[in-house]
Amino acid sequence: MISLFIDGLPNLRIIDALDIILSALLFYSIYKLIRGTNAISIFVGFFVVYLIWKIVNILEMRLLSEIIGQFISVGVIALIVIFQPEIRRFLLLLGTKSMNNSKKRRFLWWRMDSEEKKNFNSTAIVQAYQHMSMQKIGALIVIAKHNELDTIVHSGEVINCDINSQLIETVFFKNTPLHDGAMIIKGNTIIAARCILPVSSNREIPANFGLRHRSAIGITEQTDAIAIIVSEQTGHISAVKEGVLEENISPTRLQEFLDQELN
Repeated sequence: MISLFIDGLPNLRIIDALDIILSALLFYSIYKLIRGTNAISIFVGFFVVYLIWKIVNILEMRLLSEIIGQFISVGVIALIVIFQPEIRRFLLLLGTKSMNNSKKRRFLWWRMDSEEKKNFNSTAIVQAYQHMSMQKIGALIVIAKHNELDTIVHSGEVINCDINSQLIETVFFKNTPLHDGAMIIKGNTIIAARCILPVSSNREIPANFGLRHRSAIGITEQTDAIAIIVSEQTGHISAVKEGVLEENISPTRLQEFLDQELN
């Protein structure tokens, strides 16, 4: 076996270097697949516990090693349960012939389905929000990025139609059954309406902010989505990214925000 001998350093074989490189490539590819989702936080947390377990083993701390080892054993089963939809989708992608297409998302040397990039139709949203702001019609739209928001979508009514300013205004009109809750948009498609969002538990949120604002902050804290709001009380437009709210913005600023984030 070919080895590298360096004075003062442990014997490093070529196969060890290759093992490290392939492991790093694997973890980086997994990261690219799950970035922008809740899964990344769970994965990082589990990886940190695994590193601590390895360090404890090296230091021969037997009791702590046994305790963390039992957690790792149960944690592997928990990961399979938590990531069941992602694992199933990944295995289906690996088994399809569509990986040979040149316009695909990569995982290691495989290519996976990915939608062709199109300019986001931000103008229709800005027009609808400008009209609703003038009439003080409350609205909350969440625009997905990498995170598909499947759980959120299933909590509402699926629509699946192209973005249209009149449709947005109709959905959020006070007397319609779909006005309560959030509208989910992915790409140039309105996916669902009347969706239930997680509410932020941040204690620093001002008391005058209602459920729409707290829900918008909550969903952007947990995912990479962005949210835009029209206040029913003031008619002010707000935009939220990564849990940070930009309040009382103009339609021009909203257009800039959407283009910056999505185009």
